[in-house]
Amino acid sequence: MTTFPVTASTLSETELGNFIKEKYQLSENCECKLFRTGVNHTYFISDNETAFVCRVYCHNWRTKVEIEQELELLKLLRDSSISISYPISDSSGAFIQDINAPEGIRYAVLFSFAEGEKMRFMSKETCFSIGSLMAKIHNVTENKEIDRVSYDSKILLNNAYQLLTPYFEEGLEEMKYLKEIENKISKKFEEINGLENSTGIVHLDIWYDNLSVNNENEIIIFDFDNCGNGLLVLDVGYFLKQLFFIESDKKEYELKAESFLKGYQKNRSLSEKEIELIPESGASIFVFYLGVQAQRFDWSNIFFTKNYLTMFVGRIKSWLDYYEEKNNCNKPV
Repeated sequence: MTTFPVTASTLSETELGNFIKEKYQLSENCECKLFRTGVNHTYFISDNETAFVCRVYCHNWRTKVEIEQELELLKLLRDSSISISYPISDSSGAFIQDINAPEGIRYAVLFSFAEGEKMRFMSKETCFSIGSLMAKIHNVTENKEIDRVSYDSKILLNNAYQLLTPYFEEGLEEMKYLKEIENKISKKFEEINGLENSTGIVHLDIWYDNLSVNNENEIIIFDFDNCGNGLLVLDVGYFLKQLFFIESDKKEYELKAESFLKGYQKNRSLSEKEIELIPESGASIFVFYLGVQAQRFDWSNIFFTKNYLTMFVGRIKSWLDYYEEKNNCNKPV
């Protein structure tokens, strides 16, 4: 009987574990466990003494060059003593493994394990430390480029909107709103003087799910899968956008946002124009991730519906409305 083709597969824990143990000459006691599927698949490799993370990229999600560029960035950051999860080479010195999956070639990379805990509700001290570490990353990546996507308004907003149109009618109020803010934010990005807004390599996904915390102020950042080129303030806006929805008490949000920004500005300054662009930066990345969901998520999953779009766009709107009202209150009478 002919084997039926597939569009996506989940690799066997046992076989992947044996493959990794052989390639990296790990202990026979190491076990491989699937942690999570999603845009990429994540496995934990561990024994009683050591632990690693194996990321298996989905077929045709990243080119080998894009992955190589991500790993070169991580090596640069590690050489600069930045606290990140870094790639591990196999016994022959290779960092990327080719895996012949049923759907085609998939790539796998072994990373150091980021010890610590995920902390959804962070203290002001933790927010300060995250801001400080983000700034240190930006100090290394400022004015540098990698051979990956450049995050401009077209990629963040226009392309994302186009990816949604096959699934949602453009006449929906939510789609109209996305189109409206696409035009407004794109115009604001164009108006900002580039000399007042630092550019370089951005992570684009720094939030509590992609960092580990020890003792409130020891932070390790991981998952640079979406790294690329762009305004450095994009990372600042995105973290604050996530913090905004974690903290239902907006007075608490303001205290933690202030602490985060103090931590950031302890290590590098933010211009007035960059601070002004924080609301649009956070909103544009949320629109971008709606587009990612349109690309990668299984559309048989019932969560991606009109109700989900309403919820997601509602979050973007409440964030922008909050800062518009805040700015209006701060204007001189």
